Amino acid sequence: MTDFLLELRSEEIPARMQRGAREELDKLFRAQMAAAGVSPGAITVWSTPRRLVLIARDLPDTTAAVSEEFKGPRTSAPEQALEGFLRKTGLTRDQLQDRDGVWFAVIDKPGRAVKDVLAEAIPSIIRQFSWPKSQRWGAASLSTECLRWVRPLSGIVAILGEELVECAVDGIASGYATHGHRFHCPGEITIGSAADYQEKLRACHVIVDHEERQDTIRREAAAVAAAAGLTLVADEGLVVENAGLTEWPVPLLGRFDEAFLDVPPEVIQLTARVNQKYFVCTGADGKLANAFVCTANITADDPAVVVDGNRKVLAARLSDARFFWEQDQKVSLEDHARKLARITFHEKLGTVADKVERVAKLARWLAEEGIVPGANPDLAEQAARLCKADLVTEMVGEFPELQGLMGGYYARAAGLPDAVADAVRDHYKPVGQGDEVPTAPVTVAVSLADKLDTLRSFFGIEEKPTGSKDPFALRRAALGIIRVIQDNGLRFGVAEGDLLDFFADRLKVQQREAGVRHDIIDAVFALGGEDDLVRLLARVNAVQSYIETAEGANLLAGYKRAANILKKEDWQGIEGQIAQTGEEDPLAMVDDPLVASAVAAKMAMRHAPGLPYDPEPAEAALIAALDEAEPKATAAIAAEDFAGAMAALATLRGPIDAFFESVTVNDADPAKRGQRLALLARFRAAVHNVADFSRIEG
Repeated sequence: MTDFLLELRSEEIPARMQRGAREELDKLFRAQMAAAGVSPGAITVWSTPRRLVLIARDLPDTTAAVSEEFKGPRTSAPEQALEGFLRKTGLTRDQLQDRDGVWFAVIDKPGRAVKDVLAEAIPSIIRQFSWPKSQRWGAASLSTECLRWVRPLSGIVAILGEELVECAVDGIASGYATHGHRFHCPGEITIGSAADYQEKLRACHVIVDHEERQDTIRREAAAVAAAAGLTLVADEGLVVENAGLTEWPVPLLGRFDEAFLDVPPEVIQLTARVNQKYFVCTGADGKLANAFVCTANITADDPAVVVDGNRKVLAARLSDARFFWEQDQKVSLEDHARKLARITFHEKLGTVADKVERVAKLARWLAEEGIVPGANPDLAEQAARLCKADLVTEMVGEFPELQGLMGGYYARAAGLPDAVADAVRDHYKPVGQGDEVPTAPVTVAVSLADKLDTLRSFFGIEEKPTGSKDPFALRRAALGIIRVIQDNGLRFGVAEGDLLDFFADRLKVQQREAGVRHDIIDAVFALGGEDDLVRLLARVNAVQSYIETAEGANLLAGYKRAANILKKEDWQGIEGQIAQTGEEDPLAMVDDPLVASAVAAKMAMRHAPGLPYDPEPAEAALIAALDEAEPKATAAIAAEDFAGAMAALATLRGPIDAFFESVTVNDADPAKRGQRLALLARFRAAVHNVADFSRIEG
């Protein structure tokens, strides 16, 4: 078994593309090996800005011998058919096998040297490689058939054991030579094998393992900050990006003018992060400090020179940010908001100003109706009218991710009430699954109004999500509404029709991700007609909590047994039996079919105070248990005490078990059979008042 090294060297690969490139190289190599019948051991893929590296362990020296079988014409077929088959297979007639009147060709292929397999695979991998963006270069670029790569490909190292795997792509031949760090060790390095590759490059100031570079940046950036009495603001995305920009990362601490700290800290952090790839730090007081950590790609003779150069560049960026901050405040938020009439929200829904008008009215209504308790209607409307104003500011134009946040800063700087400034700042929340949910009443009103308007508006023009496509982020808006309602305990019907079904689907997804069983969700949703999310989720949680107990499992088993008997007997309910008495149908005014079933069952049992036969003890006990449990469960459901409803139903577990143990439902006596089926229907209806237990697995 032998190890194989492949290095593809090029000009700088963008940091954002390196992860995908590693995955692509791994995938293509495995596919080529699988097609040749080669099973490598562990595969390691690394990347730096200037190279992609793959090391495959324990490759065999040769591939396994294989036999290929081809079915030919029948032995009675015309001679021309046989001749065509022989030409295709390259065999002679005496090499064919006759199997029940059909010619078969069996071709034995000896094993191949894996070195030869690799020599064919490498050019194929390079040509098949998929980049988000690629380019052609040199004289060959005049042809569309020429090699495309993310940046000009400059070298290939391909070594199996200690032997060179000879191959070439567009005039670039494989070899033993690579290059070290561009500045520290620009000359050629001769690689002997996969075994010495990593350490030879390390000696030449190249850390080829991207994860090692990330660890270096995390550790040393935190260390230089701590040495200055500061704390590095963690930023994993920035760690990965800096590791993708350097082959020999060296974090360095620098300082910028304290006067820039007048600018909001988020602006400073974004300016440093987005434009310069710098980390920021906080001081002992937890506030942003006038310090940054840059990641150099060299070990400088004089680090202060490197730091000073980075400081000057950052200062220029921060000057721009301070200019935006000051210019934006020269215009009131109200004046900024008027400019929203120039921005189209959607061709069928008008401008952003039109949307703001709708949101303002809805936010006021949510506050006035007490749907958002404690929300001042005037402040809710004021915040809603200003919540999109920062979209036309210079700062948000530069950093779109600061929308909302900057509006909050501008509102506070203008002396507006804190409740208004907070609502402007946070009305987009929650944006993602990990984002915090607003709880301040005015913010809740504006956040809810904004998302409800988005959903209602786009559904109104039939712009609904389809499949994986959701161009207007309506699924995210629905989940945001659900979380705001859920975390704040808001009580109101969210929607009707298609929009209610959409909310139901989103709620199912959210609850499944939260660990709620899908069958429990379906069991509660099957009741239908529920648009109060708080009440619905309380019912789901109560059912799941109970059904996962031994008592709940037993009640479920009893329910399923009763339901199966009723289904087998094609039991249609006892409404017809009541109608046969000639009385007016007492169920005519009952709308809910589940309630109707329960009422009908009760009436059947009470239609004649004495049963036409003496009930068996277990039968009488079940009737008594239902008489006691049903009103308790009904009262608990009315009070939204679903745990209490489940507790009331739990008292039926023993009686229903005893009933099945000692009572014959399908008695030869039609009267007994009918009454006992009605009793089971009554039991089923009582359970259905909480959830459709037929949908629960178990």
